[in-house]
Amino acid sequence: MAQHNMTDYDKTYAEFKLEVPEYFNFARDVLDKWASDPGKLAMWWIDDYGNEIKKTFKELCDDSRKVCNMLSAQGVKKGDVVIIILPRLIEWWALNIACLRMGAVVSPGTTQLTAKDLMYRFQASDAVCVITDNALAPKVDEVIAQCPTVKSRIIVGENRDGWLNYADLFAPAPEQFETVNTRSDDNAILYFTSGTTGYPKMTVHTHASYPIGHKITGTFWLDLGPDDLHWNLSDTGWAKAAWSSFFGPWNMGAAIFVHHSLRFDTKKTLEILGKYPITTMCGAPTNYRMLVLEDLKAYKYPTLRHCVGAGEPLNPEVIDTWKEATGLTIRDGYGQTETVCLAGSYPCIEPRFGSMGKPSPGFDIQIIDEDGNILPSDTEGDIAIRVKPVRPVGLFKEYWKNPEKTAGVYRGDWYLTGDRAYKDKDGYLWFVGRADDVILAAGYRIGPFEVESSLLEHDAVAESAVVSSPDELRGEVVKAFVVLAPGYTPSDELVKELQEYVKRVTAPYKYPRKIEFVESLPKTVSGKIRRIELREREWGKK
Repeated sequence: MAQHNMTDYDKTYAEFKLEVPEYFNFARDVLDKWASDPGKLAMWWIDDYGNEIKKTFKELCDDSRKVCNMLSAQGVKKGDVVIIILPRLIEWWALNIACLRMGAVVSPGTTQLTAKDLMYRFQASDAVCVITDNALAPKVDEVIAQCPTVKSRIIVGENRDGWLNYADLFAPAPEQFETVNTRSDDNAILYFTSGTTGYPKMTVHTHASYPIGHKITGTFWLDLGPDDLHWNLSDTGWAKAAWSSFFGPWNMGAAIFVHHSLRFDTKKTLEILGKYPITTMCGAPTNYRMLVLEDLKAYKYPTLRHCVGAGEPLNPEVIDTWKEATGLTIRDGYGQTETVCLAGSYPCIEPRFGSMGKPSPGFDIQIIDEDGNILPSDTEGDIAIRVKPVRPVGLFKEYWKNPEKTAGVYRGDWYLTGDRAYKDKDGYLWFVGRADDVILAAGYRIGPFEVESSLLEHDAVAESAVVSSPDELRGEVVKAFVVLAPGYTPSDELVKELQEYVKRVTAPYKYPRKIEFVESLPKTVSGKIRRIELREREWGKK
């Protein structure tokens, strides 16, 4: 077992501090430094067809300079927004490095976006360039006439009318490019974050705070060093890719393992863990919930030493099953598109299953009431980060072009995450739910996660989502949408059995009075259950 980066939580928490210089560029100040060792591995890429490519930091940095010249030739300048929507292709990484290097603002997106989503993004961000593949290009073409700022469309893969081909532009591009000396507070990354209502907000991160802040993610939560090979199962389209496929590992000089595949295949994933020297792994709870349905003991995990989960809390049942088979505890991490890793079940602290661990070094995180007062332990309230007198490194700059929304997430000296939790007497944080997911039934407050977790302990349940449902008598009641495990079929008997089960393992008032069996649950790109969609369906808003 490797020596962990943090061995004494309290000591590290008390002493840790990140410095932010006046000028910072991740491509120059971090990646080029690793690239000074020409043999140092940055990426090990495989696909489903037996193709395997290894890239050193030097090769990726060299590629990125060519990409800077290629984008400059298309008129892309410092501060311009470039939208990149690609699956896990090596070009995605080269493009991201290039945008940082030239000071362009990179805006990643998921391959699941619709034409309408794309039009909103192009127009709201004044994007000048879009880079995608043949799967999404037709959707771009549907709306491009309404997006006058987009001057350049670049396709990765086969040629397409009206598009420039990435490979054709890349080949002749010069290899010399002077990295733009970006100021720490210059805009660098733009995420579109879907809220529960209305259009997505534009979350802007700067050149220093976010990349440097992800030292917290890479050091303490991912627990990485220069000899690690880290596998993040997530898609390139959301912020988790920055955490775990880019800034987190590369701050630490670790190599990233990439499996380019169009769907998540549990058996293939477990085979890969046995075949490649992967040391650390990060997945969404959905990934782990699917993996534990397989016979985990039939596979080998020869090099795996550390596993983390993020996106929503991980159910204790899943953590137990995984640990029994692999000997490893999946360590929860908590954060948002707007932040780096804010809290985690760090390797040096005793895990409490179902808890999201303790606040990250560098962040003062408290549970506060409506007036901004810190609440006593074991009292539910809003998760808040202290931003005055000192704003922590790793927090976003603003919701771009939306001062009202930006102002709305602050309360006195605090930034509000929009999540509710309580802190136990030992400082562990326990997630209750999104501020708007909490169910109020007959005067009781019920967090959906606890009910979902207890359902998941039953052999018949593969996944569940719990929302409020209208009820004449009680105002609202708990309703569970349940995806059954293989070999089970829906029945009234099974409904009763699940209800009785939840009554036994949680407080009786929390049991789901309604259960509906479904084939699948609506999810965000990042694998979080979209409870809002189910709730609106229940309340007749959809």
